[in-house]
Amino acid sequence: MRRFVLLAFLVMFFIPVSVSITGCSRNKSSAVYCNGGDSGMLTGQITTINLEPRLTGVSLSSGQMGSVGTASATDCKGNSVSVSNFTYASSDTTHTLVDVNPSTGRLCAGSWNRNSAGGIADYTYCNSTSLTGTATVTASAGGATSNSVTVYVHPIIGSVALTGISQTDCVSQGKAITLAADAFDTSGNAISSSIVGKFTFAAQTSGIVTIDENGVATAAQPGSTLITASISNATSTAGYFSTCPPTSIALNIPGSSSTSVNVNPNTTQPITATVLDKNNTTLTNLTLTYVSTTPRTIPAATGSVTPTFPGAAAITAFCLPPTCNPSPTDRVGLFGNGKPVASNNISVTTTGLSSNYLYLASTQSQYVTQIDMTTGNLGATLRLPYVPNSMQLSTDGAALYLGTSNEIITLNATSNAITKEDTSISGRVISVSPDSGTVVITDPSRKLIYLYTSAGVVSSTYGGVATLAAWSTDSTTVYITTADNQLITYSTPAGWHVIDNSGLTAVNDVAVTVPSVGAYFAGSTATVGHTYCHKTTYSGTAVSSIEYFPIAGGTASTVAAPLDRIAATNDGAHILGARMLSGVPQITDIGVSMPIGGSTQGGACPTASGAVPNFTQNSLNTYATTASGTAVTSIVPASNSTVAFVTYSAGATASPVVPAYFPSTGTVSNIALATTSGKSAPTAPVSGVFSADDATFFVSTAGDNQVHLLTKGTAAYSDTRQLDPKLPAFSGSGYSVPDLIAAKPRTFQ
Repeated sequence: MRRFVLLAFLVMFFIPVSVSITGCSRNKSSAVYCNGGDSGMLTGQITTINLEPRLTGVSLSSGQMGSVGTASATDCKGNSVSVSNFTYASSDTTHTLVDVNPSTGRLCAGSWNRNSAGGIADYTYCNSTSLTGTATVTASAGGATSNSVTVYVHPIIGSVALTGISQTDCVSQGKAITLAADAFDTSGNAISSSIVGKFTFAAQTSGIVTIDENGVATAAQPGSTLITASISNATSTAGYFSTCPPTSIALNIPGSSSTSVNVNPNTTQPITATVLDKNNTTLTNLTLTYVSTTPRTIPAATGSVTPTFPGAAAITAFCLPPTCNPSPTDRVGLFGNGKPVASNNISVTTTGLSSNYLYLASTQSQYVTQIDMTTGNLGATLRLPYVPNSMQLSTDGAALYLGTSNEIITLNATSNAITKEDTSISGRVISVSPDSGTVVITDPSRKLIYLYTSAGVVSSTYGGVATLAAWSTDSTTVYITTADNQLITYSTPAGWHVIDNSGLTAVNDVAVTVPSVGAYFAGSTATVGHTYCHKTTYSGTAVSSIEYFPIAGGTASTVAAPLDRIAATNDGAHILGARMLSGVPQITDIGVSMPIGGSTQGGACPTASGAVPNFTQNSLNTYATTASGTAVTSIVPASNSTVAFVTYSAGATASPVVPAYFPSTGTVSNIALATTSGKSAPTAPVSGVFSADDATFFVSTAGDNQVHLLTKGTAAYSDTRQLDPKLPAFSGSGYSVPDLIAAKPRTFQ
């Protein structure tokens, strides 16, 4: 009995106490309280609920369905707490303005269906009550309630218009304005901003402006862009934003006040660009295009130049749409957006001599040959499938294009081997772009002009028969003359255009200005300059018309100087021309000033309605020569702008001289062509090309069918050597005139 009593005592007093103590010890070790103590709210319990969009709210048209954003819960430590279900509620307890599905947060700008006949589930469709106003929605869970999200209910929005942008001016880079907008119903009536809600703004073209959630728009890169405003699940065109374009681009050599510099081969010379807008704000991070007038020898890179061979070049930087200062088509010109801007020139000279490869062919022979001028030895003479009518060497020296009446032939300029015979097109090869990417070809039979890529594909065509063509240095625009005296342009942003040929009775030739802010067309009665600045006319702030590549303004827009052939010097100071007058070649020098950075006008296109930049004539002089011939075939300036040679076809009497013009002194020298022993005398210089270093002018001659080397001595140029390519004539016996000629620096191989 005593043992039973003892056992009962132990069960009643010791075991419960032990269990109680053990349980308390376990709970105390696992619980974490928010205050760090041993009592109060535990971590892991919901303390805060965030409901989006808390800043903008939700905008709905009457009768429209929508939804609040994501709800998320956190505890007292800011840790995320998983919630299986939130409960949503509206401040509109009548369920007639803003009704909410308590389980999902789906919104109705009116009243949700409830207890509908036919078994239709509750909260399926929204009944419009035509009420407008605002209410708030919250989410709750675990005893916590979220922030309130405002829901705006309004009539259906028909259109939106910006009110925070002044359409009368642009905004300088880094400056900010606050965008605002007005909403209008489908009848054009303004909707009160108190029931519309907050707009979300976006720029169609990235990079021009950044816009935050409050509508603060900060100007970034130059250009104009469409702004859209989104609200009530609808997006509407609201207006435009303009970041001020450059008004000047000044290139400089670091540590020097000069715009001329001598640079050794394979040495990188930095070039700095200072870009300002109309408010003298310094613009940064622009995508400028740096170009060289002689990219084969002195190529330009962004912010530097690294010559590869001796020679001379003018380096220019452009802000070129669409990569810099873009604009929608219907806004081109407004505030200066959508138009190019040119810098001043930096003159780069790389002294020394370079050897060359010379390529020779003939319009009367089926052969082409290559000469290594290091040794003067003829290379392998290649027999072509057909007689060529034209030949152009790519700027990079990689490919030689030959036109024929049957096909277009491409040669590898290193191996002098045919790489492609394209029988799908035929005709004359007119010009190759400076970046070597595009060839202009014309087919007189089909009356088509082709843009032919270096990959051997026709990228674009246009009706007509081209006679001559000239490219802008950035390779984005080509100016073309045609057999029926039309002026045609093709540009990357604008496509094909026939431009005004006023003042030109017959069009003979075209030359791009330096820098390439336009082109001059040589005619039988005058020489006319066209600008790359589009002529834009406005009606208020709307663009009413755009004329592409119009005639420039100023004293050098139309010059009373009839010319057969035309060229521009790399220093940008001379437009040189030649014409045959009564059987005698005449040379004309038009001294010009272009509207570029650092000039009186600056490098930006005019912004006034209908305005064009001025080309200024500084001088006009004409010089006679002692030569005689039938037609001028070319005027070829040296890359260093010190001299230009004139070539021409043979006349009734032999004329063994090559006229050379020196722009700095305004003098002409008639250089005599030597007669090679055992050969006929030369009768006329028919075509020619400079060596890369400007030390030698290679001139093909009729009469002796040779190539003469006019080499610069200490005092003057003289005929120092003759080469005999011996291109077999296609008809009859003997050899033909090597009237197709090209050259490249030897070390391109």
